[in-house]
Amino acid sequence: MATKPGILTDWPWTPLGSFKYVVIAPWAVHSTYKFVTDDPEKKDLGYFLVFPFLLLRILHNQVWISLSRYCTAKGKRRILDKGIDFNQVDRETNWDDQILFNGLWFYIGMRLLPQGKQLPLWRTDGVLMAAVLHAGPVEFLYYWLHKALHHHFLYSRYHSHHHSSIVTEPITSVIHPFAEHIAYFVLFSIPLLTTLITETASIASFAGYVMYIDFMNNMGHCNFEIVPKRLFHLFPPLKFLCYTPSFHSLHHTQFRTNYSLFMPLYDYIYGTMDETSDTLYEKTLERGEDRVDVVHLTHLTTPESIYHLRIGLASFASYPFSYTWFMRLLWPFTSLSMLFTLFYARLFCCREKFLQEAQLAYLLKWRKDAINNMIEKAVLEADKKGVKVLSLGLMNQGEELNRYGEVYIHKHPDVKVRVVDGSRLTAAVVINSVPKSTTSVVMTGNLTKVAYTIASALCQRGVQVSTLFPDEYEKLRSSVPRECRGHLVHLTSEAFSSSKVWLVGEGTTREDQEKATNGTLFIPFSQFPLKQLRKDCIYHTTPALIVPKSLVNIHSCENWLPRKAMSATRVAGILHAVEGWEMHECGASVLLSDLDQVWEACLSHGFQPLLLPDH
Repeated sequence: MATKPGILTDWPWTPLGSFKYVVIAPWAVHSTYKFVTDDPEKKDLGYFLVFPFLLLRILHNQVWISLSRYCTAKGKRRILDKGIDFNQVDRETNWDDQILFNGLWFYIGMRLLPQGKQLPLWRTDGVLMAAVLHAGPVEFLYYWLHKALHHHFLYSRYHSHHHSSIVTEPITSVIHPFAEHIAYFVLFSIPLLTTLITETASIASFAGYVMYIDFMNNMGHCNFEIVPKRLFHLFPPLKFLCYTPSFHSLHHTQFRTNYSLFMPLYDYIYGTMDETSDTLYEKTLERGEDRVDVVHLTHLTTPESIYHLRIGLASFASYPFSYTWFMRLLWPFTSLSMLFTLFYARLFCCREKFLQEAQLAYLLKWRKDAINNMIEKAVLEADKKGVKVLSLGLMNQGEELNRYGEVYIHKHPDVKVRVVDGSRLTAAVVINSVPKSTTSVVMTGNLTKVAYTIASALCQRGVQVSTLFPDEYEKLRSSVPRECRGHLVHLTSEAFSSSKVWLVGEGTTREDQEKATNGTLFIPFSQFPLKQLRKDCIYHTTPALIVPKSLVNIHSCENWLPRKAMSATRVAGILHAVEGWEMHECGASVLLSDLDQVWEACLSHGFQPLLLPDH
């Protein structure tokens, strides 16, 4: 919101929330019905194409979102090093409101204005007229409108909402209060209405002009430079006719310069050109990709989680992942992406301050060799680029897959990058999630390296660790130090009532959960959450930590974790780098004495444990 919101700040359909598209539905249905039922000679192609055109604009914006986030993450030609946050993501979720607004007026205009009916596909004179009118009146009037919006009265009530985003993304371009969009629509209607009145309008002139506005808006608000220097060398006057992302970025950081829409000409004429525009442009073009210290290797968790990638649906990725109804409609696309990933999966990197992330696709267990090859490739690539630490997340590690990353170290003993599986910190997080007054816990589920470490540490501290099944007891007994085995027991169902804390892994069944008493606290030691089947029990999240405020550019959620929470395996890699630990953290064993060390290091760097949930 603006600092002092004025009248007509909110959009009329804001109360509708996600159902705001119903405002366009009657028009879309009517235009389709008319096109299908009318005689061939009476069919109005322009009226029918309004709705497909709106969908094209949405797709166009989404492509820019994905491109911008990917390129900004790589770091090459990035303009500002500051990151965005959840506040900006929330503020920019209504970027499609202006598309709805424009669509409604297109429908109304084509129904009410006689000149708007039966538009031809193309008219050269109309296209040229729209171009001239934009370069002249529209750019000139926008310059002075923009300067007026920076007057303290209008700025505090309207335009400050847009400038809340210091680091811009393509969709930042259309984040304005409703009243401001009305003014812009009137301004950009000048070429369209003029061509209608002079009967030179065409479908191409309308669609082309709007797409030109969208393209230039999106391009100018990227946080990386996209305009090649060669263009200005081939045609020097172009610097007066076409702005660049770095040019407009200065407007968002300096506020009182570079007011022009797309043509810097008027800033040159009226003396508001930022003197550092050319210098920033040159420096940005020369900037290479980021050098990172930590790489976290993770992957998709379900076929649908492709929509939760940070380069995808921006607002969707800013909330914990959950299956929603619209994913059913996208299943054909999901299936195609799954098949493509299965056979053509590859690594790609994303930047999060000093954290880089490579996404892998895990679909079938029989792809073990292919998965291991990709992980090995990531290790070697990280080592080649001078990365200090590579941490393994989710299913990138395991005894059966790669012996918790140990196979890569044995195969490439000379690599300098440190491979970290995060087991120490994961175990420490779980242990410190157990209430201090706890004297006994139940442990069940598929036992892993983390589970063995937790059981041994708790037994050493005098906490009784109980198991539900004999095989679990035997497996844990073999790993718990001999002097502590008296704290490990296998209990019958009648003895469960005294244990109010359950440590659970994957494979915990509904029947297992039913054995717990009311008020039991379930704490997962696996990296996947336990399905919540009981309302009378408390379910803790998977091992994770709240990130410190100093860690910036956190604007998407990690899997099912809440905002600003990060999995323990990911934090483990960061700690390994900032502490300067030189050893690898992989293999089948963990030193129990290391748990306190890694936990103290975690807290000293500002990471905090997640609070236990309420009933």
